[in-house]
Amino acid sequence: MNLKITVLAENTSNNEAFRFEHGLSLYIETAKHKILFDTGQSSLFAENAVKMGIDLREADIAILSHGHYDHGGGIKAFLDLNSKAPLFLSKYAFEPHYNANDKYIGLDVSIADCDRLVYTEDILIIDDELTLHSCNDMERKYDSSSGLSVMTDGKLIPDDFRHEQYLMINENNKQVLISGCSHKGILNITHWMKPDVLIGGFHLSKTDDTEMLNECANKLLDTPTSFYTCHCTGVKQFEYLRSIVKERLNYISTGDMVIIPEAY
Repeated sequence: MNLKITVLAENTSNNEAFRFEHGLSLYIETAKHKILFDTGQSSLFAENAVKMGIDLREADIAILSHGHYDHGGGIKAFLDLNSKAPLFLSKYAFEPHYNANDKYIGLDVSIADCDRLVYTEDILIIDDELTLHSCNDMERKYDSSSGLSVMTDGKLIPDDFRHEQYLMINENNKQVLISGCSHKGILNITHWMKPDVLIGGFHLSKTDDTEMLNECANKLLDTPTSFYTCHCTGVKQFEYLRSIVKERLNYISTGDMVIIPEAY
């Protein structure tokens, strides 16, 4: 069967039927699984799922990409709605995370002891179709400074995003990588994982440096990967990248669906 990814929540929408918010939530249907990847910042993902005819009670796996509110703010809503799916997240996900203005942007720690949470580290092979990668032991070839921080020993220090993980799907003779925000650097992640398709945010929305965007676009162009981006990439930044990467880079909004056909 074809691999199908539906955008339940994202910063934008091209369809008035669906509300949108700053955040990301994807519903992924593989040959073996129905996966909720991130939950956005509220229960909006669930509201949109109903409108799309998606029954989230059927999801058998949930995955959190990293410990920020705009990806994990709807976790409690999902756990209340779905009674069976385990939620895979980094063991560092509940560390106290802050933005550049020292505002808390982490998760609701009251759910940290829920018995349906499965804490991960490094590589976790779920089955022959799904693998989670932290890439924490990989050398960063390209700069990935984000301006975000984590509280450690009572002090705010630059966040190295050890709480971020990526989902590799082996389906239809293709390697499809799902990333939430790519805080470790979209060029690093693409270099490390070498997927056929990468879906997720690029964390470039605060960037107006055209020289940096130009370098990023040309590096992406040098890879064989096809990209579907969203959320923290930024619409203006996407348009600049698209002018260089062309049809191998597309933007996905709330309500959009990506079909990855079988490769022969």
